[in-house]
Amino acid sequence: METLNCDASSENEALRALLTEKEREIARLREDVAYLEEMVKLFRHQKFGSKSEANRHPGEQLLFNEAETDTTVTEDATADDIHRDGSDKPKGKPSRKSLPSRLPRVDRIIDLPEHEKFCPASGKPLHRIGEEVTEQLDIVPAKVQVIRIIRPKYACSCGDCVPKSMQLPPQPIPKSMASPGLLAFVATAKYADGMPLYRQEGILQRIGCDIPRTTLASWMIRCGELVKPLIDLLREKMLEAPLVQCDETPVQVLKVPGKKPTSKSFMWVTAKGGGDGRKIILYQFATSRSSDVPLKIFKGYKGYVQTDGYDGYSQLALVPGIVHVGDWVHVRRKFKDAIKGQKTGSKATFAEYALSAIQELYRIENECLDSTTRLEVRQTQSKKVIDELRAWLDTALHKVPPKSLTGQALAYLDGQWPKLIRFLNDPVLGLDTNMVENAVRPFALGRKAWLFSDTVKGADASAALYSLVITARANDIEPYEYLTHLFTELPMASSADEIEQLLPWNFMLK
Repeated sequence: METLNCDASSENEALRALLTEKEREIARLREDVAYLEEMVKLFRHQKFGSKSEANRHPGEQLLFNEAETDTTVTEDATADDIHRDGSDKPKGKPSRKSLPSRLPRVDRIIDLPEHEKFCPASGKPLHRIGEEVTEQLDIVPAKVQVIRIIRPKYACSCGDCVPKSMQLPPQPIPKSMASPGLLAFVATAKYADGMPLYRQEGILQRIGCDIPRTTLASWMIRCGELVKPLIDLLREKMLEAPLVQCDETPVQVLKVPGKKPTSKSFMWVTAKGGGDGRKIILYQFATSRSSDVPLKIFKGYKGYVQTDGYDGYSQLALVPGIVHVGDWVHVRRKFKDAIKGQKTGSKATFAEYALSAIQELYRIENECLDSTTRLEVRQTQSKKVIDELRAWLDTALHKVPPKSLTGQALAYLDGQWPKLIRFLNDPVLGLDTNMVENAVRPFALGRKAWLFSDTVKGADASAALYSLVITARANDIEPYEYLTHLFTELPMASSADEIEQLLPWNFMLK
């Protein structure tokens, strides 16, 4: 009898253990289903929803037919005459913005006929008392011209002297027909406007100049080699800054030794922060995304390096002199995705609380424009928000399934926490890496047009020329003018001082 009881008890224990295991398996499967439902909803939102992170005004919509939609606004109206919601100002008439004074003026005089310059009553001649001036903006399409560099030759009639003439000034590409202006035009079109070389080939053909795209590509590679001393100097200046932001983005290069044409390489982007206000943005090509690349980029640097949470940057924290700083925007995106993936009509969630706390941090930053009081405000107002968020996070981590989008966002916030709160102790630091992300955007837009680079040399040249174009634009310098000046003067620069005079902020002073 005791044996039967023991057997029954053992069987019950086995059944309970099996039931417990099945319940755990069901719970895991439910978590998987919930996670997959979140991912499906998130992917649908990413595919068909708004691509902007900013919330639009409820009545705002994207304008695809600007000519038809904007018929209520006259050409004289300016942005200052229209409210953000699209309604006209109640008082005052729209006023046309004056055309820039730096543009050249061409006068076209429309005068009275000679027989009308007499008074119809007295017959006396009329006197000019003034004039009415109407300005219209005109554009002259690009034209191709040939610059003839003429060097007179001199010789003596004795026949014993060697003929003499001036040497040809150093050219950006020796023995090439490309002038500095043409090279600047091609580089600006590709790296500032995202226009592939094959399209430029067609444009040049239409205006009477047949230049194959292979020649244009060769010119860009030679220009990339030409500007290398200036890029090296800009890199030295960047590594003197107290803060540098870094990010990376994929790029495809067809002919990389040891790699398939379909494999990914990366363009690493760094942006100088803090300091004297002189902006530097540099691009560097690398065949991988490994941690060796940022270690090489920041070799010898001492200061703050601000990045997103990619693990490839984690080795920077081990380098003496480097302090690794986190990015609140990427935290915000994680929780934003969690909200996009939740079911419609759901109640307030953990993600919404986190977003409200991050929004409060940004509100404090936006209201604290004075750098002298920024640290004090952070130590009082921002620290209070941080402390409350930390206490909430410690509780939330145990209440949310770790595999869910919200659980992943919470884990990301927890893992990045020491790097995220460093902004509290130094006013030179900001909350995010928006500066470098904005620098990645022109490259990403251009990549959609030209798709890939053919060789590593081409990718290196693109990195150098992107660096100059985007740095010039960041310092409010017109890229074409700067590159024309650079391609003219750099071939003649022979010393470090002469190269330094070609830095963008020195060009601004000219």
